[in-house]
Amino acid sequence: MLTQDGGINAEQLSYLTVILLGQMYQWRNTFPVNDILRHIRNEFTTQDSRLKQHLFGCEFNNPVGLAAGLDKNGVGAGMWDCFGFGFAEIGTVTWYTQLGNYRPRLFRLSEEKAALNRMGFNNNGAQCVKQSLEKQYLKKKNMTLGINIGKSKVTVLDQAHYDYASSLQLLAPLVNYGVINISSPNTPNLRDLQNISQLRSLLRNLRKLPVNIPLLVKIAPDLTNESISDIGRLAYDEGLGGIIAINTSVNRLGLDNRLLLETGQKLTQEAGGLSGKPLKKRALEVLTYLRKSTNPVLPLIGVGGIDSPQAAWERIAAGASLIQLYTGWIYNGPALVPQIIEGLQSQLECNGFSKISEAVGSNIPWTAIHSQPFSKESRHQ
Repeated sequence: MLTQDGGINAEQLSYLTVILLGQMYQWRNTFPVNDILRHIRNEFTTQDSRLKQHLFGCEFNNPVGLAAGLDKNGVGAGMWDCFGFGFAEIGTVTWYTQLGNYRPRLFRLSEEKAALNRMGFNNNGAQCVKQSLEKQYLKKKNMTLGINIGKSKVTVLDQAHYDYASSLQLLAPLVNYGVINISSPNTPNLRDLQNISQLRSLLRNLRKLPVNIPLLVKIAPDLTNESISDIGRLAYDEGLGGIIAINTSVNRLGLDNRLLLETGQKLTQEAGGLSGKPLKKRALEVLTYLRKSTNPVLPLIGVGGIDSPQAAWERIAAGASLIQLYTGWIYNGPALVPQIIEGLQSQLECNGFSKISEAVGSNIPWTAIHSQPFSKESRHQ
């Protein structure tokens, strides 16, 4: 899945990967696909009761999830548990079909293990996503599925709650939780919804809907500490299921002079949000501050720059009940999930924790264990 700068088009590669997974799910009961899937599951999945959690009304087999952005239309929704994910989030989905921004709009920064995207919520629209999910009969699967919902570009800001509400009502029966995306930098004025008064109004309108799934909100890394605190308090006061921290950054995080081969421009001259390894420090800072400044019972999901077992543990120890992967998974491949699971298991054991929830917010640093990696058998407790 890893591409070098100037190599295979990054967006096309991601698109083809998801399409292939969708086709495999469609033929999952036929040979040789069923045999291939059996081998994939055996290689990447783990059953360990210590990693299970019950959060905002949902069951999570393990704390490692797929972040929104890769499977925009839910085409591969039925496949993500095969790669060891404890949950998956599809989208971002908008009410209206959107082509997104002009290409090129996704760039791999291979040397920095990063990506720049200005996709613009390209997706097939809520009604097409509904049809895709219905065909997969996902309610029969033992996997928690989230839907990430955004505002359509053609919808003016003061009508945003109608737009979010339409998508949410349509898709809620097919998923376990919903995420209100107000933090993408690639839809004009969307981040204005992070203003506390606008966000309060949006959330109160959405919570009036006759839907019975928990709602979470996804925030930007570029907020001030004051805004982070305000959103944390608001999320708790309004009864949200949790907060996802964080989205991509408009800050270039030390890569100002990095040239994109595809355009010949510096990153400072390019629009879009930065993700991956350069975001790791800021993502941890936001999560840590959020945990300290909001009610401790409010679940947090850590995302941004998680590319190793140590990075995953640090996010959990700082207060994340769950974590999500995207760019790190692209660069490290499917082996990253079982590697993280093994790392979490080792940290539970060496710190005397009987379950992962005991480690959340413990502030215990990563303990280097100088031993052979766990065998496949050791991951199945």
